[in-house]
Amino acid sequence: MRGSLVSMTGTRRTLGAMAVGAALMGLVVQAIRPSLGRPEGPQVEAAVPAQVREILVRRCYACHSDEPRLVWWDEVAPVYWVVASDVQRARAVVNYSELGTKPLAVQRAVMFESVNQIQMEAMPLQIYLLGHPHAGVTAEELATLKKYLAPFAAASGPSGVAAGGIPKHLTEAAGPSPNGVPFLPGFADWRVISTTDRGDNHTLRIVTGNEIAVRAIEAHQLPSWPEGAAFAKIAWQAMDDGHGHLVPGKFLQVEFMEKHRVQYAGTGGWGFARFVGTDLKPYGKDAHFDSECLGCHGPVRDNDYVFTLPLPHGARVGR
Repeated sequence: MRGSLVSMTGTRRTLGAMAVGAALMGLVVQAIRPSLGRPEGPQVEAAVPAQVREILVRRCYACHSDEPRLVWWDEVAPVYWVVASDVQRARAVVNYSELGTKPLAVQRAVMFESVNQIQMEAMPLQIYLLGHPHAGVTAEELATLKKYLAPFAAASGPSGVAAGGIPKHLTEAAGPSPNGVPFLPGFADWRVISTTDRGDNHTLRIVTGNEIAVRAIEAHQLPSWPEGAAFAKIAWQAMDDGHGHLVPGKFLQVEFMEKHRVQYAGTGGWGFARFVGTDLKPYGKDAHFDSECLGCHGPVRDNDYVFTLPLPHGARVGR
């Protein structure tokens, strides 16, 4: 009996020591806290109406600003480590505290993509909403953001390039993109598979697809696009023809997506590239610019990262 009591006492001491050790370890863990201090960049907020700013502050600044807002359970490690990492990544994508340093057109483009992410329920992240159930954007708030971005009046002035036209030299050679994705000549002779517009920046776009993409559409192989499929999104300034119609004006840029699963494994199997202006200047400061593209296309990953709703039969884009 005495031996049993000694054994039980020893077990209790061991468990007690383990509990004390765990508590001390917990305290040590809390001291490991990656900094969420303000980045070094200048703080200039986006030039938006007060009502829009209030929504951004309420719904987006918690992660996408220099002023992260954490609830008490976010502060407890190891949850804090995940939160800190998420905030750093969120700032790298969009930092509303510093967005005002960008040209106005860029600010509106960022807002447009943000609203798209909200509308497609990709933002806020579902895992974030589990711990912050009241963080979602309301229908009324989304309507306010969309109204701000939707002045669909066309620009006025000389049209520049003829409607639907692309100067021949713009289809011959350029690039490559900083990430190595090549310029794809002849894109204007591919089949038209979709059209779209952007009221926030007064642009019209036509999406063309190469023969591989067209065959996949006709064979109903979607949503998984085959190896070698490629798209070109050609953008023009939207112009008013004086009769209430929007027509393509000045050529602005062409964007490419090309499917090669192994070569572009880091960006969902797609190579992204953009060539801007009549001199077809490759877009991007470095090879990692395509993370922007992947972030934008992330909400449609189940559609193989493709927004385009293809038309089964399309015309070609004339020059």
